[in-house]
Order: sequence, then C-alpha cells, then structure tokens
Amino acid sequence: SGLEPLAWSEDHRVSVSTARSIAVLEQLSDVHSGGQDMVIHRTAVPAPAAACMLKVGPKREVAECKEKFASSVDPTVSQTFMLDRVFNPEGKSLTPMRGFKYSSWSPLGCDANGRCLLAALTMDNRLTIHANLNRLQWVQLVDLTELYGERLLEASYKLCKADAPCGELGDFPEFQRRHSMQTPVRMEWSGICTTQQVKHNNECRDVGSVLLAVLFENGNIAVWQFQLPFLGKESITSCNTIESGISSPSVLSWWEYEHNNRKMSGLIVGSAYGPVKIIPVNLKAVKGYFTLRQPVVLWQEMDQLPVHSIKCIPLYHPYQKCSCSLVVAARGPYVFWCLLLISKAGLNVHNSHVTGLHSLPIVSMTADKQNGTVYTCSSDGKVRQLIPIFTDVALKFEHQLIKLSEVFGSVRTHGIAVSPCGAYLAVITTEGMANGLHPVNKNYQVQFVTLKTFEEAAAQLLESSVQNLFRQVDLTDLVRWKILKDKHIPQFLQEALDKKIESCGSTYFWRFKLFLLRILYQSMQKAPSEVTWRPSHEDAKILISDSPGMGSTEDDQEEGTSKQASKQSLGDTGKGVDIDDTAEDSLHQSSDTGGREPMVEKLLEIQAQIEAVEMHLTREHMKRVLGEVYLHTWITENTSIPTRGVCDFLMSDDGYDDRTARVLIGHILKKMNKQTFPEHCSLCKEILPFTDRKQAVCSNGHIWLRCFLTYQSCQSLVYRRCLLHDSIARHPTPEDPEWIKRLLQGPCTFCDSPVF
Repeated sequence: SGLEPLAWSEDHRVSVSTARSIAVLEQLSDVHSGGQDMVIHRTAVPAPAAACMLKVGPKREVAECKEKFASSVDPTVSQTFMLDRVFNPEGKSLTPMRGFKYSSWSPLGCDANGRCLLAALTMDNRLTIHANLNRLQWVQLVDLTELYGERLLEASYKLCKADAPCGELGDFPEFQRRHSMQTPVRMEWSGICTTQQVKHNNECRDVGSVLLAVLFENGNIAVWQFQLPFLGKESITSCNTIESGISSPSVLSWWEYEHNNRKMSGLIVGSAYGPVKIIPVNLKAVKGYFTLRQPVVLWQEMDQLPVHSIKCIPLYHPYQKCSCSLVVAARGPYVFWCLLLISKAGLNVHNSHVTGLHSLPIVSMTADKQNGTVYTCSSDGKVRQLIPIFTDVALKFEHQLIKLSEVFGSVRTHGIAVSPCGAYLAVITTEGMANGLHPVNKNYQVQFVTLKTFEEAAAQLLESSVQNLFRQVDLTDLVRWKILKDKHIPQFLQEALDKKIESCGSTYFWRFKLFLLRILYQSMQKAPSEVTWRPSHEDAKILISDSPGMGSTEDDQEEGTSKQASKQSLGDTGKGVDIDDTAEDSLHQSSDTGGREPMVEKLLEIQAQIEAVEMHLTREHMKRVLGEVYLHTWITENTSIPTRGVCDFLMSDDGYDDRTARVLIGHILKKMNKQTFPEHCSLCKEILPFTDRKQAVCSNGHIWLRCFLTYQSCQSLVYRRCLLHDSIARHPTPEDPEWIKRLLQGPCTFCDSPVF
C-alpha cells in the first residue's frame, strides 16, 4: 500500500508498507550459519485498530457540524463531505482506510540503541514514530498528529498571532481549512545536527538533535526538532511551521549542503502541478548551520507533470573542485535533475530533464548516495540505472535498462529501494500478464537483486572510510556468500587484508579478518543430516555417526558416484556448486580416517586463527578500557571495573609485548597504590578471579558471564547481547559514572553490531 512502499534504512532494515502493517525485513550477515541464502529477520509494525480523527474543534461541535454537512441540501457540500476520507476515516458504508501511506527512516544513531527510528504515516493520516528497542518488538514513541492537533487548538488554528481571526467551524470552507492544515502528505528526516545546551553551571555542552519535516495538504511544513537519543514526547525540543506557498504539494526532501565547513540546509518541495523549489529553514541554536535568504525555484512551469519523488545526493565536482548537490525528481515518465553548487558568484543552478527512459510514469525512484547512481522503475517491470557523469559546465547521465523479466519472468513492479552501500536492489513485484491475460490473484513479493560483484564488494570493504562492518552488511553478505560457495578465502583478498593490517593496524581490518575466518570455518562444517529444531522421537539416544541408519563405508563407496551425480544436478539448478566442491563434500562425508584427518586439522587450524584474532581484539579493547580508567579515576578509587585483573590478564602472556600497554599499566598500578579492589560473588561473597575474558568463576563454582565492554561480571541475571550473539554486556546502572555509561553504549568489539 502507499506511494513509495519500500524504504531501506542505514542500519539495513527494509520497510514494506502493507494494508495491515509495515513489514520490516532486517538483513543480517550471519557468521553462525553455513547456508548461502540471505539471512533476514522479519518483524512488523501493526496498523492502529482505531481510525484517526483530526482535531478541528470541540468534540460535540464537530459531531454537530458533521451531521449538518452530511444532511445539507446543497450537493456540493453533502457529496464533498461524504466522499472525502479525511473527514470520514472510519468509512461507514465505504471501505475502511486501513494500511500505511508512507514510511521514512531516520539517520543511524537516533534511538536508545543507536539505531534508526521509523516514522510511519497511515492511510487515515496518523503520523507516528516507532523504535525497535527490545530486538523483536516495535514500540510507538509518539503520535505527532495528535500533538500537532493540540498545538493548533491552543493557537485557535492560526499560524501566528497577527493572522486574522478564523471563521466558525460551521462554515464548510473553514471546516476544510482546519483539516487540510493538519493532513500530512509526506515526512522526511534531516541528518543529525549539533545543538548547544546550557547546563546549570553555565557550561555549554553539545547535544545531538535531528529534524523531522512534515508536509501538509495546504502547503505548510512543520519542522519538529528532537533531542537524541529520542525517547518519546519528552525528547521534543520544538516545532516550527513554515509556509511553502506551493499549491497541491506532493513530495518533500531535505537539501543539505556543505561548503568550506559551513553547512546549509533547506527543504525541497514538489507540486502535483509541476513546480519544484527549495524553501529556507532557519535552524535556531543549531551550531554551524546556515540557510538560504529566500526560496530558490528549481522548476517553475505549471506543466501538469506531478512530482512523484525527490532525492538529493551530495557529490564532489571534479572540474570545479568543490562539493555540489544533485537533486533528481521523478515527473511522470521523465527524470528532472538540478545541479546546485556555490561559487564566488553565488548559488549556481543547472537543470534539465532526462527523457526516453520509460513509456509509463515512474512509480518509484531510489538513489545510491555513495556514487550518485539513480534507479527508476515503472509498473511494466522495467528498471533504469542512471549514472551521473560530470562535464565542464554541468553533467550528463548514462542510463541502461535492467530487465527484471530476464530474472523473474513477466512481472509488474510497485517499488524499489537500494541498500546503503549499493550492493542490493529490493523490488516489490507481482505476476505480470501471461498469454495476454492478467493474473487472477496478486502475490506481492520483495525480490533482492545484486548490483555488485564479489570483487567490487571486497574492494569497497577494504577501502571503506566508514570502518564499521555493521554499517556495510550488504557488502559483507556478498563476501559471505562467495566464501561459503567456494569454501576458501580468495588469495587477492587475503593478501590485500594482510597488507592493510601491517600498514594500518586498525582494529576494523582485524574484525574483517575475524569475519572471513568465521565464514570459512562455517563453510568447512558438515551440514546436519536432519533439521536441528525438529525433536527426535527415538527412545535410545545414540551418536549420529555411530547409528546403523547412516550406512557403512562400503555403502558410501558403492553410492559415491550416485551421490556426486545428484549433488551436481542440484548445484546446476540451485546454488551453482562446482564439481570439485561436490567431490570435496563427498570426501568430507565419508567415514574413511585418511580423508577425515586433513579436514579436522584444517578446522583446528582455522579455529586457532579465530582465537588468535579474538584475543588481539580483546587486548586492544582492554587497553581502551584501562585508558578510560586512568583518565577518569583518582588515586586508590574503586571504579567497579576489575582494573587489577585486566592488567594481570594483559601481562600474563609472555609472548605479548606491547610497550603502550606496559606504560599504561605502570601508571595505573602506581595510581592504585597496591590496592586490588577485587570483584565478589553475589551468592557466596567469595572473590571472583579474572582468569577468563568471557566468564568469572568463584571458588564455589558459581559462574558469571563477563561484560565484553567493561569486563565486569554480570551478576544481575539480566543482560544484553549483540545482534549476532557474539558477546554479552551488562545494563548501565544509575550509580555508574558517565564514562562507564559511555563505554556501555559501544558496539560489539568483534562484529560492530549494536547491543540489545
């Protein structure tokens, strides 16, 4: 359902607007699974059960006015009122307005877990913000439609005090005006900006904030400012309303431009009649932000080509040697583009249209913000890829056709979205025409198409400026698939990664190496013969390898040829398994000792490499924790972090010689002045020695898991886990100092995943 039913967030979640809910598909690069398929976790944001009634006045007066308009003898009033679903969201004799009209993802780092918020607009005009706080359940944080209605009611439905007094609610034009000024059309999030907050002691501290712009039916734009992390109604800082002056607005997008370390922003608004212009946004108290002095018209012709979608892409101009903004808008079957750059002469605007792309109107458009590639699709199953190429004056587009019919057969397309790093294109499809006939039933599916090769994904991961595996899940998924398919790490990738580790030493490359080794280990594992979750009904419990039903060595030798042939035919139709792989698989599955020993040795070797990389990452994080301890503690102060145990653990290995660690530990031990501050078991009060980074065991055998962020023992029985179940972390407590709370906000030290 809705206008643009697909949206892909920065934290790799795809939202699909439907008639019952927003289905959220989260892509995971699972290191614990040996399957080559994409791993997707699915959750849902349900549609509200009750219809949304906009606040236009006192309830009793509104009910009387509705009855008056419905029974009016003037057909222009009664029919307009009865057929307008904004006035009658519950429907009565009409079909109910169930489902979602539009959804929009915030930037990364806006909710309490440092992930994206979801703004959802229902068909009956309810605008809400949701967060996925406890991993599998979505929670509604605030209803902005209700809050905005209350603000308008307090202001007597006037934007400013100088406005003329509004008319009576019993007048039908006034009734329409009050509804149109709070009926949302679209909403879009800005990037994260910094505001300054004055503390009680008159010190200023930087606080992150994000803006949500909401476009209304009458052309007004409400700009909500939220303090981060967004927790609910109490996190709303302000709400300002801007008059855009555009009649019949259809779409909205943020324009954010950076020039000489000065950030400028505005709102791009498109009309159903054709015009497109940028509206200035005055961001009060936002550090380093500037705005336009007056609106900038990008396209002014009222040519009746409705603006369906707008994307703004920041790029670097290779000829002008400066940053610029590329604005693209879908107008009917055409793509309107506008290049904006600031020079000494002022703001330069170049615009044109790309024609000959589609024979039908564009139903969806998406953009890869890393390289500026734009994708458009029409309902006939044709997707166009537009690549911007700069010229001396402005730019031109190279475009090529992606025929989905060659991949999926005859299909109709309803929406597209590109992944954050441009590795995948998600497409909503239904069956197309067969033998000139439309299908009887429509089955909506979300299809995923790869846009990059494995080599391109690996190169992008190696040269990444983000240096975070979680933010590049779409790229790591392609690498994961290749290693699971070939059962080895390609030589060029291994050599390039080793070179990066030697020259740079960044922990990002160590985490990437750990990821590759874990996937390689999974590819070597023998697949279970039965489904692991299915319960066994056998009375006797025997080892699978010793069970008589598994067949003897002779059976394996006799059936070796048939097994290999069947696997090869499966590979031809399915995953493309090579002949060498199938032979290798049959070698793994044979119970011959000579064939099994090299595989066991290989697995043990990979396991040893995994443990070595994990230990290196653990030591690097221990150094960071000890650095925080040294900076934020006084002499002989108990920090609740097992500082002495961490120091002894780091120095226990004779082969580990890190001068930085030794100097840091020397300073800390001098500060501690022979104090040890050991942890004690909460059950028996015995000392918990620090002998293992993953768990603490007291002398009475009580086992407590250790927090991987602070190395404290988690003795509350309630703790958090990272997204890939790599590690566990404790919850922050009120008595924790700020620096420990900051440590506990960090991602997983092994896979960069957020912690729940």
